[in-house]
Amino acid sequence: MAKKIPLRRCVISGERLPKKELLRVVKTPEGEVKIDLTGKLNGHGAYLKKDAAVFAQARKSRVLNRHLETEVPEAIYDQLEEMLK
Repeated sequence: MAKKIPLRRCVISGERLPKKELLRVVKTPEGEVKIDLTGKLNGHGAYLKKDAAVFAQARKSRVLNRHLETEVPEAIYDQLEEMLK
């Protein structure tokens, strides 16, 4: 039997994609915002498709602030864009 691939929804595009195609941004229990490369960090997470247009839209619309219920620092968006290079 084929192993089930976990799907997650991108908060910008609304697409359901395998976790490997998404990046997770997490608000930890301490209130810090981090990019979760392992997919296992503790805390409340939001997923973004690995796409420059999606990251730009996330920065502009501030959608992560709503999903994570906190102010997402600009440095997080900068790190996301760096990861695509």
